[in-house]
Amino acid sequence: MAIRPYWKGYLKLSLVTCSVEMTPATSESEKVRFHTLNRETGNRVQSHYVDSVTGKPVRDDDEVKGYQRGEDDYVMLEDEELDNVALESTKTIDISTFTPRSDIDWIWLDTPYYLTPNEKVSEEAFSVIRAAMDSQEMVGISRLVLGRRERAVMIEPRGKGIVLWTLRFGDEVREAKDYFDGLDKAEPEKETLPLIRKLIEQQTRPWDAKFVTDPVQDNLLDIIKSKKKQRRPTPKKAEKEESDKPSNVIDIMDALKRSLAADKRKSK
Repeated sequence: MAIRPYWKGYLKLSLVTCSVEMTPATSESEKVRFHTLNRETGNRVQSHYVDSVTGKPVRDDDEVKGYQRGEDDYVMLEDEELDNVALESTKTIDISTFTPRSDIDWIWLDTPYYLTPNEKVSEEAFSVIRAAMDSQEMVGISRLVLGRRERAVMIEPRGKGIVLWTLRFGDEVREAKDYFDGLDKAEPEKETLPLIRKLIEQQTRPWDAKFVTDPVQDNLLDIIKSKKKQRRPTPKKAEKEESDKPSNVIDIMDALKRSLAADKRKSK
């Protein structure tokens, strides 16, 4: 089943323009989701907005966005006013700035999207823009309106396509130095580093998507499957024995030696 594009518009660099479409690079559609039901009837429960003072239901036409400026004091914003915010960047990704990819720290990256040409005639211009950035290890910075908010975005060449990342706002990012500068600057003992490196080597594996599976989701699906069959789910055994639980080990050298020995036994 083809995934519908999230956004369609134009990618523009000076006088070079091409038609593109944007598709989310991640998906949450496979997550187990629940509805709230009435236990007595089995029917779904619906929620409605009510006035916090009168307790009366609010009609859809009377719902409006409000910005709080004081206690029980709000500025109302109509849908038309919100729609007119930063409209210039709703349909065109105009790359105005380039910067080395290495200059943008991971913490600024928010949500990834795949950007591709959406018609044959746009492929050449798209590939020229992508290849030029890739050859110089640069990324483009632009702005785009998504969900009624103008977002700074990063355009990054990736393989034959482009990944567009929305960037976090400046007031969303906290400085690492505020948390790390107070840490002790004690140097590790020379004897521990070789053991740590050896432990890392023994436990190094090629990346596999199975590393990030969700065991809770799998257990939920098992319960749902058993409910469909009208049978009680079989309790799963704990993955770790009580003796395998981590403890507060004071002797780092001893812990490393035992870790290496245990890893060797597993590999055999």
